[in-house]
Amino acid sequence: MEHPLEIVFEGMDPSDAVRTRIEKEADKLERFHQRITSCRVAITAPDKHKSKGGLFSVRIHITLPGNQEVNVRRNPDNNHAHEDAYVAIRDAFNAARRQLQDRDRKLEGFVKHHEGQPHGAIARLFYFEGYGFIEGEDGSDIFFDKHAVVDADFDKLEPGQKVRYVAVSGDKGPQASTVHVIG
Repeated sequence: MEHPLEIVFEGMDPSDAVRTRIEKEADKLERFHQRITSCRVAITAPDKHKSKGGLFSVRIHITLPGNQEVNVRRNPDNNHAHEDAYVAIRDAFNAARRQLQDRDRKLEGFVKHHEGQPHGAIARLFYFEGYGFIEGEDGSDIFFDKHAVVDADFDKLEPGQKVRYVAVSGDKGPQASTVHVIG
């Protein structure tokens, strides 16, 4: 790091043990990601008026070259593990590590691109039997059961309605596991 690690204790007296843990986590983070220019960590003690069950809050502000920043705030509600300062520190640095990994993946172009769900139109309906067929964009017939319709009433569907669906392999060919009416 170009600038020394900055540690701030809020609502508590500075602790050498907590400071050592933060320094150790910051060193691990710097070995993982060598381009960190500065790191500021603030740890906030639980409210003193609570007799027990207070949660530590940890905030980390990391600066990277080009004025890029990574900010982590670990103040999870109802996570009683954060009654322990060391657990809160560990979780905050793990979140910082994940954010740095995600940033690096984006820069390197290793980001998954999820394809959209296929679209089609309802081709045929068999109301009494409780199933129908969707004509896919490629002209294929995709079977669907009335229970696969997620956001509409099967009995109110009409041929020609546009839908998007998730296709899976069925016993007799492609089958829609979920069907969403468009519009």
